[in-house]
Amino acid sequence: MIRLYQYDSCPYCYRVRSAIQTLGLNEGKDYVLVEARNGTPGREEVIRLGGISQVPFLVDGEVKMYESLDIISYLQNKFS
Repeated sequence: MIRLYQYDSCPYCYRVRSAIQTLGLNEGKDYVLVEARNGTPGREEVIRLGGISQVPFLVDGEVKMYESLDIISYLQNKFS
């Protein structure tokens, strides 16, 4: 299952969440949102998995990526 590390007030995270909705993906079935504000366990996991403290951060199996537009392109290619 895809994991998207994000937080609500992040505009780049919002961009990715909007794309996910447009694609008709279902939370809990296709993806899970992980709270990743500074100081949360989710942010610590972002750093551990990807090496830097930046969100949004997508993990899909071995695929790991940070940039919102790259994440959106990846999701569109996978689910369109």
